[in-house]
Amino acid sequence: MATPNRWQLWRLGVFLAALAPLVSWGWQVASNAAGPEPGRYLLLNLGLGALWMLLLTLSLTPLTKLTRWKGFALIRRQLGLWTLAYATLHLLSYALFILGLDWGMLGSEVVKRPYIIVGMLALIGLVALGVTSNRWSMRRLGKRWKSLHKLSYSILGLVLLHFFWVVRADLREWAAYAVAAALVMATRLPPVARTLPRLRYRFSRAS
Repeated sequence: MATPNRWQLWRLGVFLAALAPLVSWGWQVASNAAGPEPGRYLLLNLGLGALWMLLLTLSLTPLTKLTRWKGFALIRRQLGLWTLAYATLHLLSYALFILGLDWGMLGSEVVKRPYIIVGMLALIGLVALGVTSNRWSMRRLGKRWKSLHKLSYSILGLVLLHFFWVVRADLREWAAYAVAAALVMATRLPPVARTLPRLRYRFSRAS
């Protein structure tokens, strides 16, 4: 039997790390430690999990430029798909615990809570990115593939808006995520993007 190489172990480690929050939250619910409303507990944490994964995914490109380590690039698709998985579970938990699988309630919920529309738009965008996150799509779309996957920037904005509407009574946590998102997006600005390889060179010289 072939010995797994270090990249396979790296991917496995990332998979287990991404899975760990789901196991933890499930255990909290199963052990009656998730508070009086375990459904809402799962709903909120799954939404936050999707935001974590999206921010981590968008962090991989600047980290690759800064370090030139291949490992960050190797897990970009994996974390992108985890983002989609968390977002989908967030929607399913909403349908199960809030709507009680009564889709007839969705119309009235959308009128009362427009952040649902924003969340759905973000999820549709994630589905589009997930479906095209393979080599066949890259070959098929050519240069348009990169343009399509820049949709992730808009998705991040939609997710933050969705979260803002949900927690606007207490914006401290939202502000922390917004600052993290701003820093991640700042690395995409051409002057900053050009500086990252120079920083790597300076660090290597200093070491």
